[in-house]
Amino acid sequence: MEFQDVLAYYSKPEVRDEITAYCSGRWVALEGVQRGGGRAFLRYTRKGVPLVISKPEDVDLLLNRFRFFKPRTFYASVNLYEKLESRDDTGRSSNIVGSTPIWDIDADLEIWEYALKASEIIVDRLEKEGISRSVYLKWSGRGIHIHIHEGAFSKRILEKYNPLDVSFSIVEYILKKTKSQLIELAEKTPRKGGRQLRVENKMDIKRVFTAPLSLHRQLDLCCVCFKPDAICDFSPEWAEIERFHHDPSWRNYEDGEGDDLAKRALAEIGGYDGWAEAPRRKHTYISAEKKVAETSVSSYRKLGRFQVMGLLQAARYYLIKGDIERAKSFGLNRAIFYAWAKRYARDRLTRRGFRPGAGRARPSEVRAEQIGNETAYLSSNGWFI
Repeated sequence: MEFQDVLAYYSKPEVRDEITAYCSGRWVALEGVQRGGGRAFLRYTRKGVPLVISKPEDVDLLLNRFRFFKPRTFYASVNLYEKLESRDDTGRSSNIVGSTPIWDIDADLEIWEYALKASEIIVDRLEKEGISRSVYLKWSGRGIHIHIHEGAFSKRILEKYNPLDVSFSIVEYILKKTKSQLIELAEKTPRKGGRQLRVENKMDIKRVFTAPLSLHRQLDLCCVCFKPDAICDFSPEWAEIERFHHDPSWRNYEDGEGDDLAKRALAEIGGYDGWAEAPRRKHTYISAEKKVAETSVSSYRKLGRFQVMGLLQAARYYLIKGDIERAKSFGLNRAIFYAWAKRYARDRLTRRGFRPGAGRARPSEVRAEQIGNETAYLSSNGWFI
Protein backbone atom coordinates (compact mmCIF):
# COMPACT_ATOMS: atom_id res chain seq x y z
CA MET A 1 0.00 0.00 0.00
CA GLU A 2 1.61 3.25 -1.13
CA PHE A 3 1.67 6.31 1.12
CA GLN A 4 -0.73 8.15 -1.19
CA ASP A 5 -3.21 5.31 -0.67
CA VAL A 6 -2.72 5.64 3.09
CA LEU A 7 -3.50 9.36 2.89
CA ALA A 8 -6.57 8.66 0.76
CA TYR A 9 -7.84 6.15 3.32
CA TYR A 10 -7.38 8.55 6.23
CA SER A 11 -9.14 11.30 4.32
CA LYS A 12 -12.47 9.45 4.71
CA PRO A 13 -14.71 11.35 7.17
CA GLU A 14 -15.84 8.20 8.99
CA VAL A 15 -12.25 7.08 9.52
CA ARG A 16 -11.13 10.47 10.84
CA ASP A 17 -14.20 10.77 13.10
CA GLU A 18 -13.70 7.35 14.69
CA ILE A 19 -9.99 7.91 15.29
CA THR A 20 -10.71 11.32 16.81
CA ALA A 21 -13.49 10.03 19.06
CA TYR A 22 -11.22 7.36 20.52
CA CYS A 23 -7.99 9.36 20.72
CA SER A 24 -9.47 12.47 22.32
CA GLY A 25 -7.85 12.94 25.73
CA ARG A 26 -5.30 10.20 25.07
CA TRP A 27 -1.60 10.30 24.28
CA VAL A 28 -1.27 9.45 20.58
CA ALA A 29 1.49 7.59 18.75
CA LEU A 30 2.15 7.09 15.04
CA GLU A 31 4.13 4.33 13.40
CA GLY A 32 5.99 4.79 10.15
CA VAL A 33 9.27 3.84 8.51
CA GLN A 34 12.81 5.07 9.09
CA ARG A 35 15.00 5.97 6.13
CA GLY A 36 16.89 2.69 6.55
CA GLY A 37 13.69 0.67 6.63
CA GLY A 38 13.34 0.26 10.40
CA ARG A 39 10.21 1.08 12.39
CA ALA A 40 9.65 4.71 13.37
CA PHE A 41 7.51 5.17 16.48
CA LEU A 42 6.50 8.80 16.95
CA ARG A 43 5.09 10.13 20.23
CA TYR A 44 6.27 13.76 20.53
CA THR A 45 6.68 16.89 18.47
CA ARG A 46 10.18 18.29 17.98
CA LYS A 47 9.58 20.51 21.02
CA GLY A 48 8.79 17.51 23.19
CA VAL A 49 5.02 17.98 23.30
CA PRO A 50 3.05 14.70 23.40
CA LEU A 51 1.05 14.01 20.24
CA VAL A 52 -2.71 14.46 20.59
CA ILE A 53 -5.81 14.35 18.41
CA SER A 54 -8.73 16.50 19.52
CA LYS A 55 -10.47 17.13 16.18
CA PRO A 56 -10.65 15.30 12.82
CA GLU A 57 -8.32 17.82 11.17
CA ASP A 58 -5.56 16.72 13.57
CA VAL A 59 -5.39 13.38 11.75
CA ASP A 60 -4.34 15.16 8.55
CA LEU A 61 -2.06 17.47 10.50
CA LEU A 62 -0.07 14.59 12.02
CA LEU A 63 0.16 12.69 8.74
CA ASN A 64 1.56 15.76 7.02
CA ARG A 65 3.84 16.78 9.88
CA PHE A 66 5.55 13.38 9.89
CA ARG A 67 5.16 12.54 6.20
CA PHE A 68 8.93 11.95 5.96
CA PHE A 69 8.31 8.74 7.98
CA LYS A 70 5.25 7.75 5.92
CA PRO A 71 3.10 7.00 8.97
CA ARG A 72 0.27 4.51 8.50
CA THR A 73 -0.85 3.40 11.98
CA PHE A 74 -2.43 5.40 14.81
CA TYR A 75 -2.17 4.27 18.42
CA ALA A 76 -3.59 5.79 21.59
CA SER A 77 -2.72 5.36 25.25
CA VAL A 78 -4.71 3.22 27.68
CA ASN A 79 -4.87 6.30 29.90
CA LEU A 80 -6.80 9.54 29.45
CA TYR A 81 -5.21 12.73 30.76
CA GLU A 82 -6.33 16.05 32.16
CA LYS A 83 -3.75 17.77 29.97
CA LEU A 84 -0.92 16.82 27.62
CA GLU A 85 1.33 19.81 27.18
CA SER A 86 4.76 18.45 28.15
CA ARG A 87 6.64 15.18 28.63
CA ASP A 88 6.09 15.38 32.38
CA ASP A 89 2.33 15.29 31.88
CA THR A 90 2.51 11.71 30.57
CA GLY A 91 4.14 10.35 33.70
CA ARG A 92 2.26 12.14 36.49
CA SER A 93 -0.23 9.84 38.16
CA SER A 94 -2.33 12.82 39.26
CA ASN A 95 -2.79 13.80 35.59
CA ILE A 96 -4.56 10.53 34.72
CA VAL A 97 -8.33 11.05 34.71
CA GLY A 98 -9.37 7.75 33.14
CA SER A 99 -7.94 4.40 32.07
CA THR A 100 -9.29 1.69 29.78
CA PRO A 101 -8.88 -1.96 30.89
CA ILE A 102 -7.67 -3.83 27.79
CA TRP A 103 -6.86 -7.52 27.32
CA ASP A 104 -4.41 -8.25 24.52
CA ILE A 105 -5.05 -11.46 22.56
CA ASP A 106 -2.29 -11.89 20.02
CA ALA A 107 -2.66 -14.41 17.20
CA ASP A 108 -1.78 -14.84 13.55
CA LEU A 109 -4.48 -14.53 10.94
CA GLU A 110 -4.42 -18.31 10.36
CA ILE A 111 -5.65 -19.01 13.91
CA TRP A 112 -8.11 -16.14 14.23
CA GLU A 113 -10.89 -18.52 15.36
CA TYR A 114 -8.88 -19.38 18.47
CA ALA A 115 -8.31 -15.72 19.26
CA LEU A 116 -12.08 -15.32 19.04
CA LYS A 117 -12.61 -18.25 21.42
CA ALA A 118 -10.17 -16.69 23.88
CA SER A 119 -12.13 -13.45 23.71
CA GLU A 120 -15.37 -15.36 24.41
CA ILE A 121 -13.83 -16.80 27.58
CA ILE A 122 -12.89 -13.33 28.85
CA VAL A 123 -16.18 -11.71 27.80
CA ASP A 124 -18.18 -14.48 29.51
CA ARG A 125 -16.21 -13.93 32.70
CA LEU A 126 -16.81 -10.20 32.52
CA GLU A 127 -20.53 -10.84 32.19
CA LYS A 128 -20.43 -13.03 35.31
CA GLU A 129 -18.68 -10.15 37.07
CA GLY A 130 -21.52 -7.80 36.07
CA ILE A 131 -19.95 -6.12 33.02
CA SER A 132 -21.71 -6.36 29.65
CA ARG A 133 -22.97 -3.03 28.26
CA SER A 134 -19.59 -1.32 28.55
CA VAL A 135 -17.57 -4.05 26.78
CA TYR A 136 -16.38 -3.89 23.17
CA LEU A 137 -13.80 -5.70 21.07
CA LYS A 138 -11.34 -4.61 18.39
CA TRP A 139 -9.90 -6.83 15.70
CA SER A 140 -6.46 -5.36 15.09
CA GLY A 141 -5.49 -7.51 12.10
CA ARG A 142 -3.43 -9.92 14.17
CA GLY A 143 -5.45 -10.49 17.26
CA ILE A 144 -8.18 -9.03 19.41
CA HIS A 145 -8.24 -6.31 22.05
CA ILE A 146 -11.05 -6.53 24.59
CA HIS A 147 -12.00 -3.21 26.20
CA ILE A 148 -14.11 -2.07 29.09
CA HIS A 149 -15.12 1.50 28.32
CA GLU A 150 -13.44 3.85 30.80
CA GLY A 151 -16.82 5.49 31.39
CA ALA A 152 -18.01 2.34 33.19
CA PHE A 153 -16.22 3.54 36.33
CA SER A 154 -17.97 6.20 38.35
CA LYS A 155 -16.44 9.43 39.53
CA ARG A 156 -16.78 8.13 43.07
CA ILE A 157 -14.50 5.12 42.47
CA LEU A 158 -11.96 7.17 40.49
CA GLU A 159 -11.72 9.76 43.25
CA LYS A 160 -10.77 6.98 45.65
CA TYR A 161 -8.38 5.04 43.40
CA ASN A 162 -6.06 6.04 40.57
CA PRO A 163 -7.66 5.04 37.23
CA LEU A 164 -4.57 3.04 36.21
CA ASP A 165 -4.72 1.09 39.48
CA VAL A 166 -8.30 0.20 38.59
CA SER A 167 -7.65 -0.84 34.98
CA PHE A 168 -4.47 -2.80 35.70
CA SER A 169 -6.07 -4.70 38.57
CA ILE A 170 -9.15 -5.62 36.54
CA VAL A 171 -7.12 -6.98 33.62
CA GLU A 172 -4.92 -9.08 35.91
CA TYR A 173 -7.87 -10.24 38.03
CA ILE A 174 -9.86 -11.50 35.03
CA LEU A 175 -6.81 -13.26 33.56
CA LYS A 176 -6.31 -15.13 36.82
CA LYS A 177 -9.99 -16.09 36.93
CA THR A 178 -9.92 -17.42 33.36
CA LYS A 179 -6.47 -18.98 33.49
CA SER A 180 -7.52 -22.64 33.46
CA GLN A 181 -9.90 -22.15 30.52
CA LEU A 182 -7.28 -20.26 28.54
CA ILE A 183 -4.72 -22.99 29.22
CA GLU A 184 -7.12 -25.57 27.85
CA LEU A 185 -7.68 -23.46 24.75
CA ALA A 186 -3.95 -22.90 24.29
CA GLU A 187 -3.38 -26.65 24.32
CA LYS A 188 -5.83 -27.07 21.44
CA THR A 189 -4.49 -24.21 19.33
CA PRO A 190 -2.71 -25.41 16.16
CA ARG A 191 0.71 -24.01 15.40
CA LYS A 192 0.12 -22.09 12.21
CA GLY A 193 1.81 -18.97 10.90
CA GLY A 194 4.55 -17.10 12.68
CA ARG A 195 2.61 -16.21 15.84
CA GLN A 196 1.26 -18.38 18.60
CA LEU A 197 -1.83 -17.58 20.60
CA ARG A 198 -0.91 -15.25 23.46
CA VAL A 199 -3.07 -13.56 26.06
CA GLU A 200 -1.45 -11.14 28.47
CA ASN A 201 -1.70 -8.09 30.67
CA LYS A 202 0.15 -5.29 28.88
CA MET A 203 -1.28 -2.46 30.95
CA ASP A 204 1.31 0.14 31.93
CA ILE A 205 1.57 3.90 32.16
CA LYS A 206 2.87 4.40 28.60
CA ARG A 207 1.08 1.53 26.84
CA VAL A 208 -0.73 2.25 23.58
CA PHE A 209 -3.14 0.18 21.51
CA THR A 210 -4.36 0.55 17.94
CA ALA A 211 -7.06 3.18 17.41
CA PRO A 212 -10.38 2.17 15.79
CA LEU A 213 -10.23 2.16 11.97
CA SER A 214 -6.47 2.69 12.00
CA LEU A 215 -4.53 0.71 9.42
CA HIS A 216 -2.47 -2.24 10.61
CA ARG A 217 1.24 -1.45 10.60
CA GLN A 218 2.02 -4.25 8.11
CA LEU A 219 -1.19 -5.80 6.79
CA ASP A 220 -3.55 -3.96 4.48
CA LEU A 221 -6.35 -4.27 7.03
CA CYS A 222 -7.95 -1.81 9.42
CA CYS A 223 -8.88 -2.07 13.09
CA VAL A 224 -12.63 -2.64 13.47
CA CYS A 225 -14.79 -2.60 16.60
CA PHE A 226 -17.69 -4.87 17.46
CA LYS A 227 -19.81 -5.61 20.52
CA PRO A 228 -19.91 -8.96 22.36
CA ASP A 229 -23.22 -9.97 20.76
CA ALA A 230 -21.47 -9.98 17.36
CA ILE A 231 -18.67 -12.39 18.32
CA CYS A 232 -20.38 -15.36 16.66
CA ASP A 233 -20.79 -13.41 13.41
CA PHE A 234 -17.28 -11.98 13.24
CA SER A 235 -15.04 -12.65 10.25
CA PRO A 236 -11.60 -11.18 9.45
CA GLU A 237 -13.17 -9.89 6.23
CA TRP A 238 -14.71 -7.16 8.38
CA ALA A 239 -11.26 -5.53 8.46
CA GLU A 240 -10.86 -5.20 4.69
CA ILE A 241 -10.06 -1.58 3.90
CA GLU A 242 -12.45 -1.04 1.00
CA ARG A 243 -15.49 -2.55 2.75
CA PHE A 244 -14.84 -2.58 6.47
CA HIS A 245 -17.57 -3.60 8.89
CA HIS A 246 -17.20 -1.40 11.97
CA ASP A 247 -19.59 -0.77 14.87
CA PRO A 248 -19.40 2.80 16.26
CA SER A 249 -21.40 1.75 19.33
CA TRP A 250 -18.09 1.04 21.08
CA ARG A 251 -18.82 4.46 22.59
CA ASN A 252 -21.74 3.05 24.61
CA TYR A 253 -21.28 2.33 28.30
CA GLU A 254 -23.13 2.27 31.59
CA ASP A 255 -21.84 4.64 34.24
CA GLY A 256 -20.81 2.73 37.36
CA GLU A 257 -21.19 -0.71 35.78
CA GLY A 258 -17.56 -1.52 36.56
CA ASP A 259 -17.42 -0.24 40.14
CA ASP A 260 -18.06 -3.54 41.93
CA LEU A 261 -15.56 -5.40 39.75
CA ALA A 262 -13.01 -2.64 40.39
CA LYS A 263 -13.35 -3.09 44.15
CA ARG A 264 -12.95 -6.87 43.96
CA ALA A 265 -9.97 -6.62 41.62
CA LEU A 266 -8.22 -3.97 43.70
CA ALA A 267 -8.73 -6.01 46.87
CA GLU A 268 -7.07 -9.04 45.27
CA ILE A 269 -4.45 -7.50 42.97
CA GLY A 270 -3.64 -4.29 44.81
CA GLY A 271 -3.23 -1.84 41.94
CA TYR A 272 -0.68 -1.02 39.25
CA ASP A 273 2.80 -2.26 40.11
CA GLY A 274 4.66 0.23 37.94
CA TRP A 275 4.56 3.15 40.38
CA ALA A 276 7.94 4.05 41.83
CA GLU A 277 6.91 2.98 45.33
CA ALA A 278 5.14 -0.25 44.32
CA PRO A 279 6.83 -3.68 44.45
CA ARG A 280 7.00 -5.43 41.08
CA ARG A 281 4.95 -8.60 40.66
CA LYS A 282 4.72 -11.38 38.13
CA HIS A 283 2.05 -10.82 35.48
CA THR A 284 -0.07 -13.60 34.03
CA TYR A 285 1.01 -14.49 30.50
CA ILE A 286 -0.78 -17.19 28.54
CA SER A 287 0.75 -18.59 25.36
CA ALA A 288 0.16 -21.46 22.97
CA GLU A 289 3.06 -23.40 24.48
CA LYS A 290 0.45 -25.39 26.41
CA LYS A 291 1.19 -23.67 29.68
CA VAL A 292 0.81 -20.42 31.52
CA ALA A 293 4.06 -18.64 31.99
CA GLU A 294 4.52 -15.76 34.35
CA THR A 295 6.80 -13.04 33.09
CA SER A 296 9.72 -12.80 35.41
CA VAL A 297 9.74 -9.29 36.75
CA SER A 298 12.55 -8.72 39.16
CA SER A 299 11.68 -7.26 42.52
CA TYR A 300 14.80 -5.15 42.12
CA ARG A 301 14.83 -2.12 39.89
CA LYS A 302 17.64 -0.52 37.99
CA LEU A 303 19.11 2.28 40.06
CA GLY A 304 18.69 5.79 38.71
CA ARG A 305 21.58 8.18 38.28
CA PHE A 306 20.85 10.15 41.44
CA GLN A 307 20.64 7.02 43.60
CA VAL A 308 24.02 5.95 42.21
CA MET A 309 25.47 9.40 42.94
CA GLY A 310 24.11 9.20 46.47
CA LEU A 311 25.70 5.79 47.07
CA LEU A 312 29.04 6.94 45.70
CA GLN A 313 29.06 10.07 47.86
CA ALA A 314 28.09 8.02 50.93
CA ALA A 315 30.97 5.63 50.25
CA ARG A 316 33.31 8.57 49.73
CA TYR A 317 32.33 10.13 53.05
CA TYR A 318 32.74 6.83 54.89
CA LEU A 319 36.21 6.26 53.46
CA ILE A 320 37.29 9.76 54.53
CA LYS A 321 35.50 10.09 57.88
CA GLY A 322 34.69 6.53 58.95
CA ASP A 323 31.19 7.44 60.24
CA ILE A 324 28.60 5.17 58.61
CA GLU A 325 25.48 7.03 59.83
CA ARG A 326 26.79 10.43 58.77
CA ALA A 327 27.85 8.85 55.46
CA LYS A 328 24.24 7.80 54.80
CA SER A 329 23.06 11.31 55.58
CA PHE A 330 25.70 12.86 53.30
CA GLY A 331 24.86 10.53 50.41
CA LEU A 332 21.14 11.29 50.66
CA ASN A 333 21.86 15.02 50.87
CA ARG A 334 24.01 14.96 47.73
CA ALA A 335 21.50 12.87 45.75
CA ILE A 336 18.70 15.31 46.57
CA PHE A 337 20.91 18.29 45.76
CA TYR A 338 22.00 16.88 42.37
CA ALA A 339 18.39 16.09 41.43
CA TRP A 340 17.30 19.59 42.41
CA ALA A 341 20.21 21.20 40.56
CA LYS A 342 19.51 19.30 37.34
CA ARG A 343 15.84 20.28 37.34
CA TYR A 344 15.91 23.86 38.63
CA ALA A 345 19.38 25.36 38.99
CA ARG A 346 20.02 26.14 35.32
CA ASP A 347 16.78 28.09 34.94
CA ARG A 348 17.39 30.00 38.16
CA LEU A 349 20.97 30.89 37.31
CA THR A 350 20.06 32.11 33.83
CA ARG A 351 17.02 34.07 34.96
CA ARG A 352 17.55 37.79 34.38
CA GLY A 353 18.70 39.61 37.48
CA PHE A 354 19.24 36.47 39.53
CA ARG A 355 21.97 36.65 42.14
CA PRO A 356 22.89 33.58 44.18
CA GLY A 357 21.38 33.94 47.61
CA ALA A 358 19.21 36.92 46.62
CA GLY A 359 16.00 37.20 48.59
CA ARG A 360 17.03 34.48 50.99
CA ALA A 361 17.55 35.12 54.66
CA ARG A 362 20.95 34.02 55.96
CA PRO A 363 21.16 32.66 59.49
CA SER A 364 23.76 34.25 61.72
CA GLU A 365 25.54 30.94 62.14
CA VAL A 366 25.52 28.28 59.44
CA ARG A 367 27.21 24.97 60.14
CA ALA A 368 28.80 23.31 57.15
CA GLU A 369 31.24 20.53 56.42
CA GLN A 370 33.73 20.46 53.57
CA ILE A 371 34.32 17.09 51.88
CA GLY A 372 36.84 17.52 49.10
CA ASN A 373 35.36 20.16 46.79
CA GLU A 374 31.83 19.73 48.18
CA THR A 375 30.26 21.86 50.90
CA ALA A 376 27.19 20.50 52.69
CA TYR A 377 25.21 22.26 55.40
CA LEU A 378 24.37 20.68 58.73
CA SER A 379 21.27 20.88 60.89
CA SER A 380 21.43 21.57 64.60
CA ASN A 381 21.40 17.84 65.34
CA GLY A 382 24.35 17.17 63.07
CA TRP A 383 22.63 15.66 60.03
CA PHE A 384 23.12 17.06 56.55
CA ILE A 385 20.38 19.28 55.15
